[in-house]
Amino acid sequence: MLSLIVDNNILLAGPYESIKALLVLGGTADFWLSVLYSLLKITLGFLIGLTLGSILAAISYRFKFIREFLSPPVSVIKSIPVASFVILVIIWAGAPSLATVISALVVFPMVYLNVLSGLDTTPGSLIEMAGLFRFRLTDRIRYIYLPAIRSHLLGAVTISSGMAFKSGIAAEVIGRPLHSIGSGLYLSKISLATDDLFAWTFLAVILSYLFEKVITCIIRRLIAE
Repeated sequence: MLSLIVDNNILLAGPYESIKALLVLGGTADFWLSVLYSLLKITLGFLIGLTLGSILAAISYRFKFIREFLSPPVSVIKSIPVASFVILVIIWAGAPSLATVISALVVFPMVYLNVLSGLDTTPGSLIEMAGLFRFRLTDRIRYIYLPAIRSHLLGAVTISSGMAFKSGIAAEVIGRPLHSIGSGLYLSKISLATDDLFAWTFLAVILSYLFEKVITCIIRRLIAE
């Protein structure tokens, strides 16, 4: 309705024009390369952030001085705007690795803080029992620590997976690496192709939703009771 009222495809493309633009884009090899490369880079960044956050949270739970040492940098990473990190990453590592690094930086503090919070809630009586009966490390992780962090980790994964995708694409818009969704969004902006802009945006929303659901499902199965 707004598109019909405005009657200007440059200011506001309608659903028909946007779907048509998406179909046209879908018929090109560059489109699918952009989707594939962005997905791979963001997924890699998410996995790096998830792994580092979980491992460092476990180490911080075991050693108090590590927790105190990591507290300031984690707070800094959590607080600094993504745009600032984007510029630094472009200077240090270049545009091709931009989405991976930014996604990892967004995911890491969320996972670290949530997993550490879950570990802190582990009942001391269970830990004492495990020591008394000489549980193996794998049994302690499976029967004591994993149940304690399960809900915290799932919450972190659910939130951070969507944030990783959106932040990764936003970083690509600024850095404009070749064959990326962010680059497609930027090109549609400078060419005033609002229909292409809506097409890329619709694609990003769908991929972000599917990415979050798939990642959450996988993690849920891996840490199922």
